[in-house]
Amino acid sequence: MSGGESLFTKIINGEIPASFIAKGEDWSAFLDINPRRAGHTLVVPHQQAQRISDIHQKQMHSLLTGIVEVQRKLSIFFNTTDFSIVIHDGPLAGQEIPHLHIHIIPRQKGDGGRSLLSMWPDAPLIGSIEPDFSALAILSEKINKL
Repeated sequence: MSGGESLFTKIINGEIPASFIAKGEDWSAFLDINPRRAGHTLVVPHQQAQRISDIHQKQMHSLLTGIVEVQRKLSIFFNTTDFSIVIHDGPLAGQEIPHLHIHIIPRQKGDGGRSLLSMWPDAPLIGSIEPDFSALAILSEKINKL
């Protein structure tokens, strides 16, 4: 990654304040400063990389450990077991900070949040059309040839 330290690297290094809720050997979790709801937390690898494909295998495993730890804490605090877990993998996917980060958002009935499908409001409702299995099979076959 070029361009120096990311905002998240500066947070991890203590150069910018953050409200940490958990830390591991090579990941940190802190509350989002623009939360979608209370408890919205970011789990960030210490390895500065923009995309999932850019991080080391060990880092991937460690990030999952961090997600589980954050969920454990938020689950107790917010009395829920349901979470939206979101990764914007690159700028076209909505990533605003060029440093991989995982959003963990505790969910509760009536919290006002919606699903990922709300990102495509013009898409047909799930179950409202018959799946095009032949088109899906063709796409799958093409992808599997790579």
